[in-house]
Formats: sequence, C-alpha cells, structure tokens
Amino acid sequence: MSCWDTIADYGLRSLGIGERLLPREGFTLCQQVTLIGSGMLWNIYFGICALTSGFCLATAVAMGKASNNRVLRKLSEWFIFIFRGSPLFIQFFFAYFLFLSLKQATGMFTAFSSAWAGALVVLFLNTAAYSGEIFYGALLSVPKGDVEAADAYGMSGWPRFRRIVWPTMLRLAWPAYTNEAIFLFHATTLVFFSGFPALQQKGDALYYASYFADKTFNPFVPYPILAGYFILLTLVIVGIFGLINRHLNRHLPQDARPKLRVRPNLLR
Repeated sequence: MSCWDTIADYGLRSLGIGERLLPREGFTLCQQVTLIGSGMLWNIYFGICALTSGFCLATAVAMGKASNNRVLRKLSEWFIFIFRGSPLFIQFFFAYFLFLSLKQATGMFTAFSSAWAGALVVLFLNTAAYSGEIFYGALLSVPKGDVEAADAYGMSGWPRFRRIVWPTMLRLAWPAYTNEAIFLFHATTLVFFSGFPALQQKGDALYYASYFADKTFNPFVPYPILAGYFILLTLVIVGIFGLINRHLNRHLPQDARPKLRVRPNLLR
C-alpha cells in the first residue's frame, strides 16, 4: 500500500470516514503521521468551538465580577474559583459521569455523554473561567481618563462600553489571552483520557499516538509526530492572534504596539 492509499484510507478516520479497522502490524511512518493527523481534527474542533463560545462567556464573567451587584459579583467569583481551582482532568471525569447519570435518568442528555458535546461543555466552561479572570484584570486596568473622556463626550452605558471600555480591555488582555488559547488547544488532548470514550476508536491525536506507542513499544516515533503537529498548530494560533493584536493596536505608532510573547502555562 502506497502512502497516498494510506492517506485516502485513514486521513478522515477519526470522523468515521474511510477504513474502519486500525492497522495491527507492519506500522509505517506514513500510517502514524496520517492517523495522528486525522486525530488532530478533533483537537482543532474542540479548541475552536470552546474558544469562540468561551470568549463571550468570559466577557460576561469579567463584567459580572466587576459589577456593583453583589449577586452577580459572587456568582462570577465562585464560577472562576471552581473552574480554576480544580484540575481539568477531574472536571472531565465528573462531567462524564454527571451527563451519563442524567442520560439514564431522563434520556435528554444522550448527546452530552459523547465527547463531541460533553467534553466541549467542560472546555467551554474552563476556558471561560480562565479568560474571564484575564479580562477582569484588563477591565480594571482600563485608564480612567478614557472613561472620563467618554463621559465628557456624552457617552454612557452600552455605547461607552462598546466603543471605549471593551476595545481597550481587549488590547490589554490580548497577549495573555493568546497564551490561554494555546493552552486550551493543548488541553484538548485530555478529552479521551478522562472518561469520555472514543467510540469505534475515533479518538484525537494523542489517542492514536498512544495506540502506536503501545503496539510498537517505541514511543519515540508517534509522540514526536504528535509534538510536531501541535507546534505547527501553535504557530498558526500565534500568527492569527498576532494579526488580531495588530488590528486592535492599529491606532498606535509602530514602535509602541505591544508584541505577543508566548508564555505557555507549565501547570494548570
């Protein structure tokens, strides 16, 4: 079998398209690169969906924590504390058994007992908590002069937040938020090792890398391939977020624009 045949058979296997059975002997480098790359589709799906939806909730959580309303402030603080204070692996574990119990009790949570929905909810809430704390810190750092200038111009309420406070908050928070986005994509490798099953062996990149490492007793081939994929993915994220950062700071002189510095979290 040529490498092109392998790509045709296994390129979309993680989505249930192509060859159903995994190779069991004579593992080639092309098979490992193709299957691990196929699994990356799940990591990209989890990362993009959780990041885009979590961004909206994070903004609301940051505003809630900065609110004068005691109820909103306490709810936001406890939400951030719970999801930042507990390990992501444990969150996946408890969420799976919670959704499984609700599915058995009511039958309305069938989709959430699968990784594509249930794990996505956990990632969405987790990144919203971390991002919400980042946005909250940036919200407190918005210069008072900008707000006072908006008041003097006659802007208040939602127009002031939309045109003055929120853009400034994003500019201040964007470098730290970029690092959170990178870590979120890396954290997607925990999905199929936490409790959510990989139905019909349709797992993510780490699932296939572990499969080859177990079968060949040689982890020094599949895991470097996995690392290479994530390095490429990180470069793409840094590039996209760098363009957004440039757009957010387009009004500043070139030498005054803050540059993104990737600082991966070693511990969560």
